[in-house]
Parts: sequence; structure tokens; C-alpha cells
Amino acid sequence: MNTPHPLLSRPAGALNGLVAAPGDKSISHRALMFGALAVGETQIEGLLEGEDVIATARALRALGAGIERLGEGTWRVSGRGVGGLIEPGDVLDLGNSGTSARLLMGILATHPFTTLITGDASLRRRPMNRVMDPLMRIGAVFAPREGGRMPLAITGTAEPVPIEYTLPVPSAQVKSAILLAGLAAPGRTSVIEREPSRDHSERMLRHFGAEVTIEDLGDGRRLASVVGQPELRGAKVGVPGDISSAAFVVVAAAIVPGSRVTVRGVGVNPLRSGLIETLREMGANIALAGLREQGGEPVADITCIHAALKGVDVPAERAPRMIDEYPILAAAAACAEGTTRMHGLRELRVKESDRLAAIARGLAAAGVKIEEGEDWLAVHGTGAPPKGDVRIAVNLDHRIAMAFLVLGAASRKGISVDDAQPIETSFPGFAALMNGLGARIGESGPP
Repeated sequence: MNTPHPLLSRPAGALNGLVAAPGDKSISHRALMFGALAVGETQIEGLLEGEDVIATARALRALGAGIERLGEGTWRVSGRGVGGLIEPGDVLDLGNSGTSARLLMGILATHPFTTLITGDASLRRRPMNRVMDPLMRIGAVFAPREGGRMPLAITGTAEPVPIEYTLPVPSAQVKSAILLAGLAAPGRTSVIEREPSRDHSERMLRHFGAEVTIEDLGDGRRLASVVGQPELRGAKVGVPGDISSAAFVVVAAAIVPGSRVTVRGVGVNPLRSGLIETLREMGANIALAGLREQGGEPVADITCIHAALKGVDVPAERAPRMIDEYPILAAAAACAEGTTRMHGLRELRVKESDRLAAIARGLAAAGVKIEEGEDWLAVHGTGAPPKGDVRIAVNLDHRIAMAFLVLGAASRKGISVDDAQPIETSFPGFAALMNGLGARIGESGPP
């Protein structure tokens, strides 16, 4: 068991500087996985070396892929081809990484051997039924704990069946798992989304040589298809900065008076940029410069200058484009004038923690007036900094920890978190980076 590491974020002066966000976690996972399924070598630059991505690398090594770290953020993957992984000799422990678990389930669904996967206490609480259901239609067999939870055993099929599947709720992870299983099936495997979710898998599969088609079905629906049994080819992948990590720096600049911060090289995929749109509606002074493409993904430098924020309504249809950013958006809303209403948040109930409850509970403890529903949250800001003077229980959730440390910088009396260790899963060096900009995050003690 790791010893909890409390941290305290004291009220800060202006934040200023130029920083780079860690590599995009979603793209880092996929670069390793797709490289393992390709023929030949894949060179990756800018890989996020957080605990979640390392869990993916460790699992792929156990499945027979050659994976080497050549230097900071630079990795080489020697792939085994589609369907070419081997049975691991032990249980695959994926730590806190839901992305690792769900995407690997898709890969393992079409490998004809049995694999047992597990994770930490947080991941073992998260239901996997939404992934198992379509993969069973393709031919995989699962033996989970009660409620579809890990540890679970996966027995892949040697004769996968291509399917067309309509997602009951938007989920890039479930979509990706189906498409990855479809790589080994004859014919075309398709996923229909009622609302588009992030498309990193589709973009990167094309980059590795797969035949991927996207079709607009009208009424906001979208169909993504992959033609099975391709020969994926090793490729070079440059991982852009993670907008979900950059979000904490951007919002810190937005809510701490006098701040001006630039985060360079951030992925600005339109299906991930809902937070930027929302912050601009709130009055944030945000500019994107140097728009370019990197590994099939749009990238830009993001500058945020402090400005007074106002409350807004955030529609439910925007949720798939910013599902990971609601904790830090709530911190911004706590400093805005007026009410910010966020709708369509049911997915937050099944993240690393019940994020919706954690956000609401933490804000209320920090002196912010809130209302919480089953799939919505209203934050009643006054335009003044919240009091703070509270310790937040993060329940192994890295985004809850970072969101409240950012809010602490803008609060009157500081905010502490009971355990900052989960931050290492996605943003190694977060506190040091923030302190380099002028934040005051340090060992927990009296504010």
C-alpha cells in the first residue's frame, strides 16, 4: 500500500510563464497498443510516462510485444501483427487505468487464449459491462466479478464475427474496444454513436494503415467502421500535449488575478475541445496560436490571460467533448459570477470515483453553493474567491486532486487534498510545474 501524500495549495499571486503539458494520455495508450498490433517497429515521441500508460506498456510486454524506453518520452515498439499477441504468464494488473482495461479487452477479445485482468481498488469498482456486451457478440467469453467488475477473465475467440453496434451512451473507450476487436474479424465492423465521442482511435488506425470510414448519419449520429484483417504497419507517432492536463493550467490562469500562461503543443482535436468553448462563453481570455498537425492530430499553443468569468449553461450534448474536464470547469465556475449549470453528467458517476458527487461535496465544503442532480450540477458563483480552508478526500481520483489544488490557488484560505499520489497517473510533476508558474503547492499543514 502506498502511503497517502497530502498537499496544500495556498492562495497564489499571479501565475506567469510558458510550459508544455504532458503527452496526451489517450493517444499514448493507443500508440503503444497499435504499435503492438502492427508489423515492424513503431517509434513514439512525447509519450506520457505516467502510471496509467506504464501499466499499458507493462501489459503489452507480458503479451509478447517488444517495448523499449529509449529516452525521456521516446519509446520503440516491436509489434506482433493483428492477432499475434501471446498468452501472458500472469495476471495483467492495470493499476488505475480504465483506458488500458477497456481497450485491451477489445484486443484480447480476438486472441484465442484466456487472460485475467485486474486493477487497483478504484478500477475494480468500475463496471465493465458496456465493453463486455458488444465484445461477446463478436465471440469473446468473459467471467467477471458480480456487477461486471474486475478481476475478470477474458477468453478470446479464434473466429470473430464482425458486428454493427449502436452505443447506448457515448464512449470513446467502448467504441475503440469494438473497433480493435474488429481488426481481427473478416469484413466490416461498425459502431454507431448518437453523439460523436473523441476519435483518436480512428485517426491513429488510419495512420497505421487500417481502412477506416466515418459516415454522418444525420441527427447528430455518426458511424465509424473498420475493415478487418489489415496488415498494420509500424509508424512514427508524435504525441501532442494532453488538453485534459493543459486544462488545469489554463483554468488556473483564468481564475487567479493577474495571470498570463501559455501551454505549448496541446492537442486541440475538435472532439476534445469542449472546455475551451465553454471557458470562452464564460468570458475567459483564451487564444490559440501556431495551429499545426502532429501524428494526424491538430495541435496549437494555448494562451490564457485572467479575466472575470460569468456563469453559463453547458448543454448535455457537449459532455462527450469534455467529459474529463468537468472537475476543473467546476473550479472555474466556483470563481465566476452567477450560476453555471452543467447537464448530461451521468458518465461522471462511473469514473475513477463518483466524480459528480466528489465535485459537489468538495465545492460545498470549500464554501461554494451548489445543487446536484443525478446527471447535472449547478454551481452558484459570486464572482469572489471561495473561502477554501478545507481538506478534500480525492478517493484515488487524479482529476479531483488537481482540480481542488487549482481552486486552492484562487481561494482565500487555501485548499488541501488528502492524497496527491494519484496525480502521477496522468500528470507527473504537476505540483512542480504549477509552482514554477507561481503557485504555492506544498506539504500539507496549516494554510
